[in-house]
Amino acid sequence: MAATKGTSKAKASKKAKFSKETYLYWFETMLLMRRFEEKAGQLYGQQKIRGFCHLYIGQEACASGSATALEEGDKWITAYRDHAQPLILGTSPNAVMAELMGKETGCSKGKGGSMHMFDKENNFYGGHGIVGGQVPLGAGIAFAEKYNKTGKLCICMMGDGAVRQGAFHEALNMAMTWKLPVIFVIENNGYAMGTSVERTSNVHELYKLGESYDIPSAPVDAMNPEKVHVAVEEAAARARRGDGPTLLEFRTYRYKGHSMSDPAKYRAKEELKSYKDRDPIEYVRSVILEKKYASEEDLKSIDDKVKGQVAESVKFAEESNYPDPSEAYKDVYVQEDFPFITE
Repeated sequence: MAATKGTSKAKASKKAKFSKETYLYWFETMLLMRRFEEKAGQLYGQQKIRGFCHLYIGQEACASGSATALEEGDKWITAYRDHAQPLILGTSPNAVMAELMGKETGCSKGKGGSMHMFDKENNFYGGHGIVGGQVPLGAGIAFAEKYNKTGKLCICMMGDGAVRQGAFHEALNMAMTWKLPVIFVIENNGYAMGTSVERTSNVHELYKLGESYDIPSAPVDAMNPEKVHVAVEEAAARARRGDGPTLLEFRTYRYKGHSMSDPAKYRAKEELKSYKDRDPIEYVRSVILEKKYASEEDLKSIDDKVKGQVAESVKFAEESNYPDPSEAYKDVYVQEDFPFITE
């Protein structure tokens, strides 16, 4: 299954075994994220991508496991490690790569770059560069879904450093008070930039922060898409029942530094290896082969297909034009008509 718009995400219930289609979906989408980010890192080294760039390598199960547990029409919002989410929601790899290169064909018209991806058509509401700034926005999106009685929800992702912000606590308080349909997800990769959780907080199990607001909260092994799916599915059911938010701490890991300028010398090689030994893509690959859902040759074909998509995205981006300078004055303000206001 390809990560393209309109793709069925092969639902699997909490008690049922996951299907062949689900495992193949996880494998292909996680592989697309991995290959795309590997290429982005390479292009950054060649100075074809500039500015800030934060890679998702190692954290792919967070996105893929969540996607199979949610419904089409649910809203997503995240921080600035944001290349993978639009890919899984159906944004063309061409548009994501063009955005990384600052081209007019990018999903944010070349104005957002790596940190400010946006694709409303595919229900992706960013990509936000201010640490923790997306958390109250996620609550606001959920408020709109509840107000409009859509039956949809918002999944709001953040890094472990964002939970130090006051906006995080204010958003959790309001979300629980108003029983908003939002799933708050802390993608805890162990390091807020270059400082470990243990050095920045007396609370090391970050999911416990939600308990202060009586929000159902839990840790999740986010190196495993099965466990991510089950946790998000349960949280989604709660939100749709009208019971309010859930806080999930996705315990994951980034194989690269915080950004492309970070050599990540603050962590031990043994620590990195311990997580790579639990690589989510390799785990899903092993399940597929063990259950004979596909052969090594089949998986090689999927990898070749994904590499082709990434290569095409690079070609598309390189052949696209930069925005005209006049674009700097567009999309700054939005003209709205308010019929209840009269002169």
